[in-house]
Amino acid sequence: MYKKPPLELQTSTLWEYPSQHYGEGMQGSKGYKGATPSYVIWNLLKRYTKKGAVVVDPMCGSGTTLDVCKDLERRGLGFDLQPQRPEITRADARHLPLEDASVDFLFVDPPYSTHLKYSGAPECIGELDADGGGYYEAMDEVIAEIDRILKPGSYMGLYVSDSWRQDQPFCAIGFELFSRMSKRWTPIDIVAVVRHNKTMKKGHWHRSAEAGNYFLRGFNYLFIMQKPSGKAVAKTPRAESALPGTEAPVQKPRRRPPPLSPPPPKLPRGKQLKKKKHRI
Repeated sequence: MYKKPPLELQTSTLWEYPSQHYGEGMQGSKGYKGATPSYVIWNLLKRYTKKGAVVVDPMCGSGTTLDVCKDLERRGLGFDLQPQRPEITRADARHLPLEDASVDFLFVDPPYSTHLKYSGAPECIGELDADGGGYYEAMDEVIAEIDRILKPGSYMGLYVSDSWRQDQPFCAIGFELFSRMSKRWTPIDIVAVVRHNKTMKKGHWHRSAEAGNYFLRGFNYLFIMQKPSGKAVAKTPRAESALPGTEAPVQKPRRRPPPLSPPPPKLPRGKQLKKKKHRI
């Protein structure tokens, strides 16, 4: 019987672990397409947070971040346009119901252009193409919202891959997002995370890549940034706080976020549809 190796802190900028999950159990959902390897989040939280820290994932998917937070005794808050479980709050990553400068660490694994079908909601960034389809403008709003809720001196991690589509231009999503984040925060490091998925093990994918003279995506970027300690925080009243245990009075926001569209029908776990002509 296969046994996963014990978790250890990664000490180089090339991270690899042979499983999507660590330990005896599972973090997040095994069948959820696009799920973050849980050891990535585990390493970040071990390095950049302490017990009791408030950790936010604004694109929480199947809840991997929440499960890792529970294991490490952190206070995890998850948001998503299509919550997969009750403890994830339905919200747009550009308009989070959180106080200014209230978060100790933030992790986000955004869509990589339009590779997967997520909620199908008009607000979903996964519906926006990185090749001139408004993707980067939407991510600028996400970055601004992260900046608002992060405490000065706190860290964040963004996990992303580049995008290539057959007969379409290559989109260097990683470099572009790194450049945009660097305008606000101090870069700490760039990690290459080796991808382990079923696609990479299929021989016909590799034969197609050879015949078509293109490359399969073999790694993801992990960008680690720190919000400067001396950065001024613009106080923006919020309608409510999602922080557990807070007693702050409800305040009327200066500018209401746009209303969300009605929740789309829930897709069965792991049934997000991959769009055609994409290589991962």
